[in-house]
Amino acid sequence: MKNPIVVLDNGASTIKVGVVTRGGEGKEPRVVQNAIIRSKGDKATYVGHEFKACSDFASLHYRLPFEKGYVVDWDAQKAVWDGIFSDQVLNLNTTEASLLITEPYFNLPNIQEVYDQFIFEEYEFQSYYRCPPASIISYGSLFSHSSLSPPECMIVVDSGFSFTHVVPIMEGKVIWEAVKRLDVGGKLLTNQLKELVSFRQWNMMDETYIMNHVKESCCLVSPDFKHDLEVCRVDPKRNPIIREYVLPDLTKNKRGHIRHPDDIVMDNDQVLVMNNETFTVPEIIFRPDDIGLDQAGLPATIAHCISLLPADVQGMFWANIGLIGGNTKFPGFKQRLLAELRTMAPVDSEVVIYKADDPITEAYKSAYNFASKPEFTQHVVTRAEYAESGSNASRRKFPDWRKFKQAEKEKGAGKQLEDDRPQPSSGKPPKARSKPVAGSSSMRRR
Repeated sequence: MKNPIVVLDNGASTIKVGVVTRGGEGKEPRVVQNAIIRSKGDKATYVGHEFKACSDFASLHYRLPFEKGYVVDWDAQKAVWDGIFSDQVLNLNTTEASLLITEPYFNLPNIQEVYDQFIFEEYEFQSYYRCPPASIISYGSLFSHSSLSPPECMIVVDSGFSFTHVVPIMEGKVIWEAVKRLDVGGKLLTNQLKELVSFRQWNMMDETYIMNHVKESCCLVSPDFKHDLEVCRVDPKRNPIIREYVLPDLTKNKRGHIRHPDDIVMDNDQVLVMNNETFTVPEIIFRPDDIGLDQAGLPATIAHCISLLPADVQGMFWANIGLIGGNTKFPGFKQRLLAELRTMAPVDSEVVIYKADDPITEAYKSAYNFASKPEFTQHVVTRAEYAESGSNASRRKFPDWRKFKQAEKEKGAGKQLEDDRPQPSSGKPPKARSKPVAGSSSMRRR
């Protein structure tokens, strides 16, 4: 391999990054916080990879490059990328490397241009490729079977930090007209849990890191929401759903953890009791209207997405639904989604859901496999091409939702031209109605 290829899955919460090597040592990514974090406890500021050295997780202040799914703070993003390319993480000379980077779905044109400027003008990469995560999932192991190649038709459910996207893919290409977005992500779920706990127990509004760990440790998706809600109502102190989380003891540098039955709780330990919060928070993915969002839940969104696809292949999409993203790690997520989708699917369609072993790193591993293939070099934009054409080179080569919009406009314009053409005449000329001329007999009649 002539130049090293950097694979960078640029998520809104964490960045998964590695370098393609001949032996495949870089296939397991390094996970880096995509934020600049200020700790009120030790008065220190941590940029990206430096957060591993943090020991005081109380009242952390996050400066996030992403806001509502898009990069808006490029100074913060550059600081995180600088640390990744430095000798503390990858130890990489970017001027001698190529890059594969993921971007948000429906990324805005002006933001895409900034990507190009940073990669070619700031870091001076030799070449790079930019794409949304779902478009490269077919190169990974999510849909792999023992003896079959990846399916030609698939649905990728990407539930990440900011949003949940339902992305149909046919023959390796995203069908953009059927892509749907649900405005529920990990950030919203963590904020909802903070509000519930702050209202019912302690004020945890400033403890984003701790409450995010509580969410990941305690929460699950209920198979029967109404039944579990009634169980918690009848016996709120003793029921099989309750989970107790021992909050971190900052004086002893002791991390928070779930309390097990045989654990001894000290007098100075603070225990957070998670009752129906355990399952009502993830329920928002399936019932967004519980918090006032005027959107359908994830099962209905998937069913609507498939209904927009060609009728003769809809059965293949029902049979190949893949889950990626951190929210799909909730226990019971796959089983609940499968149960609800079976009630919505046609009788003659089989519903099959595939879940990655690690949904958070699946997009990175798929990108790694794609970058390892010889044909990867045919898809990249080189620094010379950018110097000649600017961002137009990226628009021509990279898969983009705007190409679909442009094709739709051209199709609509062509249809309008056809409608405006004169209709072919029948064999007989139409009869012309002549106007009476002044002085004719019809004018002289009284």
